[in-house]
Amino acid sequence: MEKRIIGRGLLAGAIGGVVAYLFARAFVEPAINRAIAFEDAHSAGHEQGAELFTRAVQENVGMGFGVVAFSVAMGALFAVAFVVVYGRLGALGPRALSITLAACAFGVIGFVPWLKYPPNPPATSLEETVRERSGLYLLMVVLSLFCAVGAAWLGRRLVRRYGAWSAGLISVGAYLAVMAVVMLIMPGIAETPSDFPAAAFYDFRLYSMGTQLVMWATIGVVFASLTARLFDEHPLSRRAPSLTR
Repeated sequence: MEKRIIGRGLLAGAIGGVVAYLFARAFVEPAINRAIAFEDAHSAGHEQGAELFTRAVQENVGMGFGVVAFSVAMGALFAVAFVVVYGRLGALGPRALSITLAACAFGVIGFVPWLKYPPNPPATSLEETVRERSGLYLLMVVLSLFCAVGAAWLGRRLVRRYGAWSAGLISVGAYLAVMAVVMLIMPGIAETPSDFPAAAFYDFRLYSMGTQLVMWATIGVVFASLTARLFDEHPLSRRAPSLTR
């Protein structure tokens, strides 16, 4: 059963990746093209190295492969989280749990780290800071996941004393409070050229976050549908299935 659930997670991730790529191709790419045009205008008269891949390859094959591969990996992790959590959150069925997990994943992995280190379009970051920005962003994702797991553990400990609703609110509040402190402590990186078009900058960041939202929403909905059918065919108890069977 667990392998079939994870297989559905991989399928949901693949579908989510395709849908997210189509969204990014339609909305993110125009902002990237405007940023590249800005960079070309400011580098006129200066020598530039030859591009290893053309823009057509980058925006079709490169972006498509990257988005789909990332989404498939997230789909697999999503399925593992579902197996671990199922039966441990009261009366939540597979559909409701899938949607809840997708919303939490979007918030913890996508939105919260984005608030501190939103992505920058081309021509707005210095080459020497790209590695630093990537490292800080990944660290932010890890810290957000760690705090989310801790908040979930806290919520489960408080259920008997305060009830499920109050315990959930306390755990969410604790997560937000800790992450607010983390954001204050983590260093910021401000390097956007003052003359960069504000509209292109805004659109790139907005639609980059939209791509994550589309991906997680698709994973949640597709996985909910596939898993609910599987559970209808093979009813399980409310006890969480074991990954070792």
